[in-house]
Order: sequence, then C-alpha cells, then structure tokens
Amino acid sequence: MFEINENYLQLNESYLFSTIARRVEIFSAAHPEADVIRLGIGDVTLPLPPSVISAMHSAVDEMADKATFRGYGPEQGYSFLRDKIAEIDFRQRGVKISPDEIFVGDGSKSDTGNIGDILGEDNVVAITDPVYPVYLDTNIMRLGKSSKIVMLSCGEENGFLPEIPSQRMDVIYLCYPNNPTGTVMNRQQLKQWVDYALRNKSLILFDAAYEAFIRDEEIPRTIYEIEGATTCAIEFRSFSKNAGFTGLRCSYTVVPKTLITESVNGKEISINALWNRRQSTKFNGTPYIVQKAAEAVYSPGGQHEVGEMVAYYMRNAEIIRKGLAEKGWTIFGGENSPYIWLKCPNGMDSWTFFDRLLEECHIVGTPGIGFGTQGEGYFRLTAFNSYERTAEAVKRIKEWE
Repeated sequence: MFEINENYLQLNESYLFSTIARRVEIFSAAHPEADVIRLGIGDVTLPLPPSVISAMHSAVDEMADKATFRGYGPEQGYSFLRDKIAEIDFRQRGVKISPDEIFVGDGSKSDTGNIGDILGEDNVVAITDPVYPVYLDTNIMRLGKSSKIVMLSCGEENGFLPEIPSQRMDVIYLCYPNNPTGTVMNRQQLKQWVDYALRNKSLILFDAAYEAFIRDEEIPRTIYEIEGATTCAIEFRSFSKNAGFTGLRCSYTVVPKTLITESVNGKEISINALWNRRQSTKFNGTPYIVQKAAEAVYSPGGQHEVGEMVAYYMRNAEIIRKGLAEKGWTIFGGENSPYIWLKCPNGMDSWTFFDRLLEECHIVGTPGIGFGTQGEGYFRLTAFNSYERTAEAVKRIKEWE
C-alpha cells in the first residue's frame, strides 16, 4: 500500500473559509428570502481598472497573431513587469531592489506556502497568533504539529503585535498590515525584528500584500526600508487587493541577492539562486496576458485607477470603524488596512457571534478563532464589498439589539 503525507491528517478537516461558505450555504437554503451581505472572505468587488482591461485586450490580440504569439515565458517573470516593479515599488521609495531579485508568481498564497520548499526541516519556525491560516497549515504539512512550530501570542494587551522572542527562532512569519487584525508595525517596531534577525542569523518572511492600504507615511511600505533587511528578509507582494486581481492571480516575491546562508558543510548558499531553482523546476510562470495586465497597473493611468480603488475600499473601512465605534464595540485596524478586527460583544465566543450575526443581521464575517487560539472572542470584517452594501451592513448592526 502506498503511503500518504500523514501531516495532512493533522490539519482541520476543512479550510476556514470553506467552513464558512458551507455554513452560509446551509443558512441561505433554509432562508431563501434573506438578503445576505458578505463581509467575510477578503475578495474584492470592484471590476478591473480600465487600463488593465485595455492591456489584456491588447495581449489577447498579440496571442492571436503568429508574429507576436508567446508560449512558455520566463519562470521568473517577463522583464517588462519586473523592471516596472523594481522602479516604481522600490527605487522610487529609495530602496535598491533589482529586477532579477523579483519573481512574478500567481498569488501570495502560493508563494508564502511554497517558500517552505527551500527551507530545512530542522528550522524552528515562529508564526504569529492570530494568523493568516496558510502560514501555519503549510508548515504543519511539512513538519507536522511539532515543537519546531512556535506560536507568538498577539493579544489585545500587546496591540496584537508579537513580542521579540527571548530564544532564537530560525524563520519568522510577519504580515503587516496584518491579516486578520488590521494592525501595522511602525518603523521602530519593524527595526527591532530586523535587528533580531541579524543578531540570530534568522530569516524573516514578510507578507506585504496589503501595503497599498497604508495611509500613514510613517509606516514602512516595505521591510527593505529598514537597514539590513536585504540580508535577512524575503518579501511577498500581491496585485489581488489593490488592483482587483483575485480572479487573475498575480503576485511577486522579492529575494535579495544579499540574502545568504550556509549549507551543513559550511558552503555559502544564495537564497535567490535557490528560489530561482525551485521556481524553474515547479512553476511554468504567470501567463503573459496576466503579466501585461499587471504591467498596466504601473502606467500613470493605472496608478491613478488603482489609487481610486484603494481609496474606495478604505472609505468602506472608515464606515465600518465609525459605525462599530458608535455602537460601542471595541475595534482595531481599518485605518491602514482593509480589515476591521472587533471584540465580540457581551463576551460571546467567535462562532456564536458568527451565527448570531448571520441569523439576526444576515451578515457574514470571519470568526477570530479561525485564525488561531488568540483570535477567540474576536471577529474580522472586511471592507471589500460595495459602498452601498457596506453601509447597509453597518446600518443593520447599529440597529441590532
């Protein structure tokens, strides 16, 4: 009999958002008259920007012409996109990142999950709690529920930010602006983590998928704004939320060439070269049409349109924040993030609050316990629905007894 990866059996039976979808489906079937408003999963609702659509049409026409047709592209991404990313996302912010340090992918979920392929099984991996489930689940798939996975408690008492560990961690996952809590790290707080990684020769895996939603100029938009980070950090970015690419799938991972480690025999190893080898072996590249769409994001028109999209969602976040505050609820996030993290009222646990909000207000959110034990008693709402539906949801909550 062939064997399976038994670590998969240590995961919850279904992924958090699959569980939520099933519960909502059951409720909707029993109450077909209910007008359900979804503020749960972080999917966007605005259509793709005009500049992106135009670029995709042009790329489709190219694919229909023998002279301009493209088959397999470079696994790392086309230079026309990597060059734009390096220039606009980094160099214009005073950060020196070169195009060959950028790897275009098909989503941050894939990249943050796959990065473990190049990491050893003896690493002690630190993950914040609460946390985006993919970080924990993919490490359980690799390592099982072992002592090599350490959860860093992020509670209300510490502003949902992890404290610097007293012991050495080999790999640390950080996501800021944070999913699910919506919290951010200022420059000094992020510097403490970079300094910790440099002292301990640790690796930071920094998920910056929501950097476009940062409003405060004092908050770093990339970990590479911190001195020394290019020698200890990998950064993940996505077009999903800021440009509406949840259905297109496009992201990129930054692996600086100055990020070096040693093999067991003491040989210096380039992490950039290692990730390049992994991608060349297991990934055939993001489609040309999608990469042309992403390139359009960096055009003057695209930058304006994406900025308007982000502002639209942040207006929704402000509506939610203001409404819940007027309700008297305790809230976090929503100022530099599209996520609002709230304390369940009246001491309710997360799933009880989920059920009551669905049954009595016909609103879907995400129970905090789904993000880890420290999420119990909290709840996440997203700003990605339409303005009208968001306003209606807040109205229902404010009128809720």
